[in-house]
Amino acid sequence: MNTAASYRVAVRALCDFTAREGDLDHRFTPSPSAQEGIAGHTLVASRRGDSYIAEMPLSGAYKSLTVTGRADGYDPAENRLEEVKTYRGSLERMADNQRALHWAQVKIYGALLCKARGLDEVTLTLVYLDIATEKETLLSYKAQAAELELFFTTLCERFIAWAEQEAEHRLARDLALTSLSFPHATFRPGQRELAEDVYKAASTGRGLLAQAPTGIGKTLGTLFPMLTAMPRQRLDRIAFLTMKTPGRRLALDALAQLRPDKQKAEDSGLEAPRVLELIAREKACEYPGIACHGDACPLAAGFYDRLPAARQAAVAESWWDRDALRKVALAHSVCPYYLGQELARWADVIVGDVNHWFDRHALLHGLAQADDWRVGLLVDEAHNLVERARGMYSAELDQQRFNRVKRSVPKAIGRSLASLGRQWQALVKEVVENKPDDANQAGYYLLESLPDKLVGALQNAAASITNHLGEHPEDATFELQELLFEALAFCRLADSFGDHSLCDITLKGRGKALIGLRNLIPADFLTPRFKAAHCAVLFSATLTPAHYYRDLLGLPVNTVWREVCSPFVARQLEVRIRRDISTRFRDREASLAPMVSEMAQQYQQAPGHYLAFFSSFTYLDAALKRFCQQHPDVPVFAQTPGMREAERDAFLQRFTPGGQGIGFAVLGGAFAEGVDLPGDRLIGAFIATLGLPPFNAFNEALKVRLTTRFGKGDDYTYRIPGMIKVVQAAGRVIRSPTDEGVVVLMDDRFAQPSVQALLPSWWAIGGQSS
Repeated sequence: MNTAASYRVAVRALCDFTAREGDLDHRFTPSPSAQEGIAGHTLVASRRGDSYIAEMPLSGAYKSLTVTGRADGYDPAENRLEEVKTYRGSLERMADNQRALHWAQVKIYGALLCKARGLDEVTLTLVYLDIATEKETLLSYKAQAAELELFFTTLCERFIAWAEQEAEHRLARDLALTSLSFPHATFRPGQRELAEDVYKAASTGRGLLAQAPTGIGKTLGTLFPMLTAMPRQRLDRIAFLTMKTPGRRLALDALAQLRPDKQKAEDSGLEAPRVLELIAREKACEYPGIACHGDACPLAAGFYDRLPAARQAAVAESWWDRDALRKVALAHSVCPYYLGQELARWADVIVGDVNHWFDRHALLHGLAQADDWRVGLLVDEAHNLVERARGMYSAELDQQRFNRVKRSVPKAIGRSLASLGRQWQALVKEVVENKPDDANQAGYYLLESLPDKLVGALQNAAASITNHLGEHPEDATFELQELLFEALAFCRLADSFGDHSLCDITLKGRGKALIGLRNLIPADFLTPRFKAAHCAVLFSATLTPAHYYRDLLGLPVNTVWREVCSPFVARQLEVRIRRDISTRFRDREASLAPMVSEMAQQYQQAPGHYLAFFSSFTYLDAALKRFCQQHPDVPVFAQTPGMREAERDAFLQRFTPGGQGIGFAVLGGAFAEGVDLPGDRLIGAFIATLGLPPFNAFNEALKVRLTTRFGKGDDYTYRIPGMIKVVQAAGRVIRSPTDEGVVVLMDDRFAQPSVQALLPSWWAIGGQSS
């Protein structure tokens, strides 16, 4: 939003903000692609006469507001102004709020045209073009210039009132942030250094990789300098992005500490930054299982009619975490989730998952592009971004789901699905016949190229489903929609397929194949996302080596790497290596006896709470069984596959101050990072693996691709990801400058210099056992 005395707005944005009315309606409505929309507009223009003016630029001013846009077409001979909209399916089923928005747009263009050409009246026409049939439906009425001018000024008045309010908020916010002070008397050791690096990154518009140990207050140490830089660098938004829900909570707690007292701020003419917590739709929904439209959900009925009041009430408070947002939404009978989506446009600091900026359909990235925001990104636990981003740009097709859906689909789409089914079968047959037996790893095969025939059949099936559901939305079952969304996602990724991805197939039995498009190098997709931000700060306790993250994430060339000095000292943590133990797969059985002996000996020497990490549940179960047999007097408890949240909480509650016992867990799992057990709640960890990803066809293919691109395939595929897990797990032991503990690394490979180079620099590895 412009904070100067004058404002500019596009016609669509003006109408979108001021003219929406009626119900929220998120029933499935297949819409044309951008390319189809452009082609449709071109087709309509080609059908008009020689005097027809396509893409006619129009603009006009009212008070401090300038409104600009391009009308789709004007025929001077007929004095007819057209707004062209492409659609699929039945026009009668188009949501009322969409139709109202379309009329508002053509009315605004009509007002601008009449003023520009001195017209007393003009015929306004909505041209609806069915993409499938290329049939036009025209809705017209003759409007008087005075009527259109009144409509124009009414919308402009609404917009100006909001724009002036936003400009005043921006000034008051920036004034408050200019005098922002750190909420504590002193910084923690290392915290000031981190804050200075973040401020420099924001000031220079560069990227920053900050490796900072747990316990120094990274959340506050990154938010404070970014907020301080906000007015000086004219930042419009700060996005604090997390990997998991606990990270959001920590960010909100830090922001609460940084907020000025509300009454004191108002008395001084200051305003705290507006803070929004973005949460998943399923967690915000008040009526789970009910369709999201006005005929079914009471919070969707009349949503746009009540939205302005709800929005105004929200900005009066400026703190929109999950509970506060729900309170405002329910007070105005609107959906909390979609109120949050609206407030994302007006928040100063947004706290949410990394997908909101980096995903293919990321909300915040889309808003930033549309409104030309200057954004400061803060990415917490950034060591996870490589794998998270790979998932964002991967897709999978399930033959079993497809076969189940195919049996119950309407006849109109049966032919295209039957064709797709034949391509599935042909591909499976070709893979089985052409691959030697020794290439089969549990039914997993790598494909040398995209299965073009299957992709073509998939595109046809997706088009067939889309067209049918446009005409018959009552046939949109959950599974059919899921199949469509999977097909569309797969086809989109197929269009951009390259050396950053691979295609594979897993055969789990007859009719149970899975085809995957797996992203290997997220940099190809993330580079534009980083460029769209003014600055990006990625921080974690494990960001070594820097080149791994620079390469795989596609960070800007001006990104710098900083290691914040640890507040911990070597005497706090005893680190030992058992050189005589090998956890390689062939040595697993032989490793159990010395591991159990080491764990029991350490426990008897210093009773307390320990965590023991293993590479798999199978390995964990074998060690647990052996330990219980030999040391039944030692309390033990174990992580199990698929633990629910309540079960995970119960596991962690065992770690009481002064308690004793050993918890068995899987490296890289729920208890290996993001767990805070300070003091004597946890005094040691046993790590029985290097955490290396499994040696299989996929990882070997990944290694080849990463070697070709970066020359570091083995490190990037195996050693570095494994050691990140090890360091994260070991980091559970020392959480504050007063903690003390022990870490026992149980594998001879931990003694290798190349492995030790990836361990924290403040560790002093001594007393190496043999």
